[in-house]
Amino acid sequence: MAFYQLKKEQFINASLDEVWDFISSPKNLKHITPPHMGFDITSDNKDDKMYQGMIISYIVKPLLGIPTKWVTEITHVVDKNYFVDEQRIGPYKLWHHQHILEEKDDGVYMKDIVTYEPPFGFLGAIANHLFIKKQLNAIFKYRFKAVDNIFKTSANQV
Repeated sequence: MAFYQLKKEQFINASLDEVWDFISSPKNLKHITPPHMGFDITSDNKDDKMYQGMIISYIVKPLLGIPTKWVTEITHVVDKNYFVDEQRIGPYKLWHHQHILEEKDDGVYMKDIVTYEPPFGFLGAIANHLFIKKQLNAIFKYRFKAVDNIFKTSANQV
């Protein structure tokens, strides 16, 4: 059983209120997901603000354009500080994603910590080495650029 962790950080030259309002709304997920992933929210709560216990369902095409159902639960929310989404149904054996905001004098650091385990044991570990890790990094690279454009900042990513 191998699990992995991806940590990303981005500086956003905007207020904490602006950043929180954007990231805590499920309808904005599509704007920060690469178009080739065919991301569509299928649950009825597209316009709601996230809350603890919220279930969000999507169709996403992470591999070879094959539509995959993904259901996440928002398991923790601390207003203007962080929220956590966990996969309930989807392509991973484990998916735990922490979204953390840290206010600074001149903006906000947005930190993501994704802990995940691919399915299929040893084969999943090979798939992670060959393409899953690269794909996740590419998704975050796209997201950083999208957030940069939305907030018209110069994104600093780590």
